[in-house]
Amino acid sequence: MTTEKEQKYRLLTEQVRSLIAGEEDAVAVMANVCAAIHEAMGFFWTGFYRVEGDELLLGPFQGPVACVHIGYGRGVCGTAWQRRETIVVPDVEQFPGHIACSSLSRSEIVVPVFSGGGEVVAVLDIDSKELATFDDIDRQYLEAIVQAVSAQVF
Repeated sequence: MTTEKEQKYRLLTEQVRSLIAGEEDAVAVMANVCAAIHEAMGFFWTGFYRVEGDELLLGPFQGPVACVHIGYGRGVCGTAWQRRETIVVPDVEQFPGHIACSSLSRSEIVVPVFSGGGEVVAVLDIDSKELATFDDIDRQYLEAIVQAVSAQVF
């Protein structure tokens, strides 16, 4: 049986694919994808950090102001980049080295974005004001959305 969350994500995934079709500018794609996810799912913060040298640099986002620079292997975003895998954090205060851009953030999911050559070029970072917001459904659909972004512009 399909849950309401899965139904939202199915529609969102279709919307994102239509929204980015034919677009070649990475910043424009990331900006619209952030807005679509943020609007559809109602998360606290939704955004991309781009790999620039040995750090992640803030990219397009929706929500309150955010940290601008995150080092490789630091916080949830830097750790997802380092591990090259999605990280789901039910309680950010329990994540060693968590970087608190906002004290209102309680749970988080970070999905790496890969280039065609297999390098991490960005991460999608989403925060919630609630504990344990993210699960395997979020992981599955957000990874599919990120794969669509990768295929389109990276």
